[in-house]
Amino acid sequence: MSIRDEVREFVVSRRANVTPEQAGLPDLGGDRRVPGLRREEVAMLAGVSLDYYTRLERGDIHRASESVLNAIARALQLDEVEREYLFDLARIAPSGHRAGQPVVRSVRSSVQRVLDNLTVPAIVHNASQDLIAANPLGRALYAPHFDVEGVPNTARFVFLDPRAEAYYLDWPQARRTTAAVMRRDTGRDPHNAELSALITELSARSPHFRRDWADHDVHSHRTGVKSFRHPEIGRIDVTFDVFEQAGEPGLQIVTYGVGPSAEAARSFARLREWAAARRDERPPAAADPATSAGGGFRRVRTAPVRRQPASQ
Repeated sequence: MSIRDEVREFVVSRRANVTPEQAGLPDLGGDRRVPGLRREEVAMLAGVSLDYYTRLERGDIHRASESVLNAIARALQLDEVEREYLFDLARIAPSGHRAGQPVVRSVRSSVQRVLDNLTVPAIVHNASQDLIAANPLGRALYAPHFDVEGVPNTARFVFLDPRAEAYYLDWPQARRTTAAVMRRDTGRDPHNAELSALITELSARSPHFRRDWADHDVHSHRTGVKSFRHPEIGRIDVTFDVFEQAGEPGLQIVTYGVGPSAEAARSFARLREWAAARRDERPPAAADPATSAGGGFRRVRTAPVRRQPASQ
């Protein structure tokens, strides 16, 4: 999809999400042919002419000043991530492209040591959704993701792996969030060839991805709570925080803490026990330097930890 097409579809989708009532406009009655605001209403709210806004919505965004883009963002009630995405599109629109950033495929040994010294689960992924490193607790928490040949990929697991629906307690939300994060990353680096190939692959293979991608939502993972249905531990609720790694475009470190309940603490303890059992039962071949660090992707299966009954 061209930058002009993406601008048009994104802005139109955001316009459809805002009702006149939400924008503080009077309800004049009559039939409305659009689900949200009309173009002339957005133009009025932004303080620009209808002709100017129409050209912008059709993709002619590169001439828009920062003040105009901010006015459009306010009129469309964009959140911080959506506003950032709009500005990203405006920055790359003049030439229609921007040089792709290098794809990070591994972490420095010093970063891996930091991960291994953490007492909470931690994973690292790049802009192409590859899980390129983890500590033992992170591998244990995301065990189904790592139980693949080659480098695990979060998006492929969410949309293509039949285990995902059981693993994510709210699988539809996990799908929507994953697609929205990927769209945000296309704005940051629209010529990331691996991310573009992944989007093409998922569009061809997953009807769910096609529907979620068509929503044109954008999202940035920062902090929050997630709930998983771990195949060995059962339900586990965790908090998460995301850290951008300076100097490594697209690389994010995600750490997970105990969720806000006593049962979450018990599940977390069982996860630690299971992760320790995995390390104890790892075959000698795993001492190979290529796979001995937490970021290695050797498939290891162990006997499950007996689950404790949930408290009533």
